[in-house]
Amino acid sequence: MVIHESCPGYPAEPFASLVASYPGQDAYAPSDFRVEWGPVFHRGRLDGSARVLLLGQDPAAHEAIARRILVGEAGQRAQGLLHKIGIASGYVMVNVYLYSVYGQAAGNRHVADEGITEYRNRWLDALLIDSGVTAVVAFGQLAERAFGLWAAARPEAAARLHLAAVKHPTYAEGAARGSGLPLAVTTARQLADWNAHLDGLRGAVVPDGDLDATPYGQTWSQTDLVEIPERDLPAGVPAWWRSLESWAVRAGADPEEKRATIRVAVPKGARPWPQP
Repeated sequence: MVIHESCPGYPAEPFASLVASYPGQDAYAPSDFRVEWGPVFHRGRLDGSARVLLLGQDPAAHEAIARRILVGEAGQRAQGLLHKIGIASGYVMVNVYLYSVYGQAAGNRHVADEGITEYRNRWLDALLIDSGVTAVVAFGQLAERAFGLWAAARPEAAARLHLAAVKHPTYAEGAARGSGLPLAVTTARQLADWNAHLDGLRGAVVPDGDLDATPYGQTWSQTDLVEIPERDLPAGVPAWWRSLESWAVRAGADPEEKRATIRVAVPKGARPWPQP
C-alpha cells in the first residue's frame, strides 16, 4: 500500500485565525483582483521547520485550483531554486496578494494598501519573528517592496534575515512580451540573476537535503524544474497537479468569460485509460 503525504492545512494558531479572518472585497477591489476565485494562502511548512521564506506575487490558474501557491511552472522553477541551495523540506511560501491580480498595473497600485499590507504583515510576523527562517527570497519588485514594508515596521527581526531579491520565476516570459527582446535573451538574463544569489543563500541556510551545485546555464535545463512535493498539497489531489506539464489555463471567447473560466485537462501522460 502506498502511504501518501499531504498538507495538514491550518489547524494551529496563529494560522487558524489568519485563515478565518482574511480580507475580501473590502481590501481587494474586484476591478483589480479576481476575488471570485477565493484567497490562496501559502505552500510549505507552518510547523516551525521552515528555514527559507519565498515571497511570491499572486496566485494564477493552477493555484486557484490547487489552493496552494506557486504550483504551476513558476512553482517548479522555485522548487528548483530551493534544490540548488539544499532545501528539500524546510521552506514556506506566501504571496504579496491573496487573490490573482487582474491586470498587471493593478499589482503596482495596491502593494502598499493598508488593508492588504496589515493582513500580509500578520502572516510575515507569524513566519519571521522568533522563527527558524534565516533567508527570504523575494520574487520580483512587488515582493521586494512588500518585504520592505514589513521590514520597516520590524527592523530588528528583518536585520537577522538574508534577503535575496531575485527576478520573478516567470520574468523571462513577461520581459520578452513587454520589450520585444528574444525569449532566449530574457531567459539568460533571469538565470544570470538567480546565479548571482546562490552563494549568498547557501551561506544563509542550513541544508536539509541534497544540494545541486550546478549553476544555471543560458536556458532552463530539465533539472532546473522540480516537481511539487506531494506533502505540499491537500490530501487526495491527483499526482498530475504536481507535474511539470501545464494543466490549467484561463479560457473564454471574451475577457469576461476568460476571467470566469479555468479549463482543466488531465495531461496526456497522466491519463490511465488506454490511449489510441
